[in-house]
Amino acid sequence: MPMPDAASPGVADDQEPLRDALARGNAALARIGPILTHLLANPDHSLFSDEIIARVRGMCHSLAWQALRAQAEAAGQVGSETFAERHGEDLAEHFFSSPSLLAHCHALALEWQLTEKLEVQYGIDPVLSPLIQELIAAPDTGLASAAMALLTAQARFAQAQRRMELPLAELPGDLFHDLLMGWRAYGGQLRSDAMIRAEAKLRNAFDEGAGRLALLARVVAGMGNTALRALDIDQAGTALYLTALAVRSGQSRTAAVLATNHQQTARLALGLRAAGLDSADVERQVLRLVPKAFPPREIAGIAAEEARRLLAESALPGTA
Repeated sequence: MPMPDAASPGVADDQEPLRDALARGNAALARIGPILTHLLANPDHSLFSDEIIARVRGMCHSLAWQALRAQAEAAGQVGSETFAERHGEDLAEHFFSSPSLLAHCHALALEWQLTEKLEVQYGIDPVLSPLIQELIAAPDTGLASAAMALLTAQARFAQAQRRMELPLAELPGDLFHDLLMGWRAYGGQLRSDAMIRAEAKLRNAFDEGAGRLALLARVVAGMGNTALRALDIDQAGTALYLTALAVRSGQSRTAAVLATNHQQTARLALGLRAAGLDSADVERQVLRLVPKAFPPREIAGIAAEEARRLLAESALPGTA
């Protein structure tokens, strides 16, 4: 029996998976150059260590799995975990193409790395800091309630980070929307009724105000003029400290997290000055986070308003 020629429909269909595999392989190979160029040009990989990369990947996988489980449940499938396992890797890879999502996950991974480091170095509890404990007992019932809710949310965050996971409910509202739109794009013309129902259910259940980041901002706002106390890392703990730094200096929280890297001492010092600390407290806090740092001497002569203006002029790309 003669072999079918290359134009045979059957052979073309058989080759399609191979072409797809080669295309995916080419896409992966195309990323090697830029990544290697960056890593080789930057001997310090503290922002992109193996642990950080693994944690970012884990969070993207976690988000993909949650969306797919919701889809399987909406379709009435019994094995939602099996469905998520089957499609999760591809959907996670699709999420990797979102710079805003990757930046958010990267910031969370760096925050947790800092949290663990400060626990080892100074015994700062990753969940219950002295200031949070004090605020839970505050006479202001609204502030006390927010602090108690924050304690619970921070405990969930710690557990999730140890498992390299990120609950969908903990995404900021804009990122939650972007992720669901990315999921739509991934489904394309094959988007099923189950996906539509799952998305609607996820949107209806989403409450940004109940998330950890919103609660942190609410506590800082509730502290009013005393929020300067949250800029003492030993008293506030990492999470509240980073939020207070962001809010009071006019930066995004992602920018505040990135400022704690030892190569960003000037940005950290400027942020603390913009947030209202005097030069002595700025130096104390910088050295607490980066013991071998050399805080810029110019900080002492800069007013808080001027520091805020300088930060706004040199805003980090992708951290708005």
